[in-house]
Amino acid sequence: MQRDWILDVLADLEAFSSANGLPKLAEQLADTKLIAAAEIASQSEFAQECLDGTPERFGTAAGRTRMHNSA
Repeated sequence: MQRDWILDVLADLEAFSSANGLPKLAEQLADTKLIAAAEIASQSEFAQECLDGTPERFGTAAGRTRMHNSA
């Protein structure tokens, strides 16, 4: 995936924070990694649905864009 690099960056920041006495920051970064992974997976699933011709979760790509931009 072209966006997976962000997970590596967050992991590095988490490790640095943990090793340098910043436990709350490390915990927040662990949570952030989970959110990033979920969003990346969600976008990958939607992209695959579009390629398959079945973007069922939001109806159409245009509908998804409208929903995404209004949030």
